[in-house]
Amino acid sequence: MSDTKPRVALFVTCLVDLYRPSVGFAALKLLEEAGCQVEVPATQTCCGQPAYNSGDRGTARDLARAVIDAFMGYDHVVAPSGSCAGMIAHHYPALFEDDPAYRGKAEALAARTHELTSFLVDVMGLDAARPAYDGIAAYHDSCSGLREMGVRAQPRALLAKVPGLTVKELAEPELCCGFGGTFCVKYPAISTRMVTDKVADIRGTGADTLLAGDLGCLLNMAGRLKREASPIRVRHVAEVLAGMTGEVAPIGETGEG
Repeated sequence: MSDTKPRVALFVTCLVDLYRPSVGFAALKLLEEAGCQVEVPATQTCCGQPAYNSGDRGTARDLARAVIDAFMGYDHVVAPSGSCAGMIAHHYPALFEDDPAYRGKAEALAARTHELTSFLVDVMGLDAARPAYDGIAAYHDSCSGLREMGVRAQPRALLAKVPGLTVKELAEPELCCGFGGTFCVKYPAISTRMVTDKVADIRGTGADTLLAGDLGCLLNMAGRLKREASPIRVRHVAEVLAGMTGEVAPIGETGEG
């Protein structure tokens, strides 16, 4: 068995970069603890999903080319987001059906792109005890992570290694939180109703913490919880698994970094 560490590129994501850098640092810490040589390509940009979802295939292809070029040569590409990972892994190849120069590159990148918790469990076999977290957590499965990347058991397996943490399941775990990227902008009334129902489900678990693997979902649900004056703390799963909850306030609370 080779002792060479896999060379992994961290795809930070736009939301993490702009709203919650601590998630990126937590992902980096987890990947290094799992035995990876981690790099963060400086030329990375948006994966193109907002343009793609809005029907702007030209802009989506331009952004996808930039991502493909930035992440060439790595053993794996890992994102702390099922949504961005899903865009690269499932939609990039179709964007270049008529572009022989990039079709093969897109397929190769798609094959080695992973969501963070899936990569840690399924590829790296991470099974070590995690730092303690005292609380009861409800876990939200993001639509893209669940349906496109097959992420469900992996975060729960890692959270089971967190001393002091109890994970409660939602009554309807497969329902969307209403964010849906540009969906919440195009259909705000429907989105608001969906996140209201989701928050009611979260409250029903008796949890004091809400965890998920996609920052878009977390920002959406945290906003609704805050408007309802709920004391439930909201965090990205990577922050708990990396033991970084003492370094940054919960999402939506004063002092977050």
